[in-house]
Amino acid sequence: MTKWAVGIAPRGEICYTHAMICNLCPHECGVDRSVTPGRCGAPDRLKAALALPFFFEEPPISGMRGSGAVFFSHCNLSCAFCQNHEISAGGFGKEITDDELTAILFRLTEKGVHTINLVSPNPYTGLIAGVLREVRKRPVPPVVWNSNGYEKPETLAMLEGLVDVYLPDLKYVSEAAARRCSGAPDYPAAAAAAIGEMKRQVGDLVLDEDGVAVRGTMIRHLVLPGMVDESKRVLLWIAEHLGAQTHISLMSQYYPAHRARLIAGLDRPVSNAEYDEVCRYAVVLGFENGWFQEEGSPDPEFTPRFDLRGV
Repeated sequence: MTKWAVGIAPRGEICYTHAMICNLCPHECGVDRSVTPGRCGAPDRLKAALALPFFFEEPPISGMRGSGAVFFSHCNLSCAFCQNHEISAGGFGKEITDDELTAILFRLTEKGVHTINLVSPNPYTGLIAGVLREVRKRPVPPVVWNSNGYEKPETLAMLEGLVDVYLPDLKYVSEAAARRCSGAPDYPAAAAAAIGEMKRQVGDLVLDEDGVAVRGTMIRHLVLPGMVDESKRVLLWIAEHLGAQTHISLMSQYYPAHRARLIAGLDRPVSNAEYDEVCRYAVVLGFENGWFQEEGSPDPEFTPRFDLRGV
């Protein structure tokens, strides 16, 4: 497979180059990643930390046989509470070629997984698009783009016809919260535009007879301690802009990982009362499609052990 790289120029056009001049995400670093990493820390080659059948996603993603999850290294956000900080901030992982990723996805398919689950793939969108063009020449399970939502519509356009299910976060709708928690005050506007493009491509979530996702968009939101009002604003935005028929996943699994213990208010788990209030508001808004988490979900044991298995 011929290696190629893609960037988005400041005016918005897609550029195919031999160097990894990177303007893929809203940061628009404009650096040559073959020489120096961008703000995300990612190199100009694919890098992953784990690839295995994974059973702790939402039921439509994991099903009974698991999702074929590939956890990519590095991230274009700097979330203080990141539970995967070992690979997102620390950059742990192994560089792999396009052909190696192709082989990984076929191996996961052979294990009988319900979905192919690309986790935190944002820094490698152009490279992954090239891999998916090859992979989709053979039958594979639905491909899930499992991302933080901090993306550009122009970049996501490269994935049209290659990704079946979009599973983005919508972390915040206020600039203040995005700046304080993730170091990206433009996150709300960027995520709104990105999610709009995702829904344009694949529409609302569609499940098969076994309840497994085959196409569409599902939005995740992690409820943060002391930020019930922010969560309510996120739900209201989804209802008003995408409709209450949208599938949502409200997560209670927050615990103070990474740098969160150093930030006042983020240094404790979410209380049951806080999470229940957000869930009740979702019902008031008319949401009927989606998933709540059971009490006791904030548990580091659900965080994968990143040990290069499968890569």
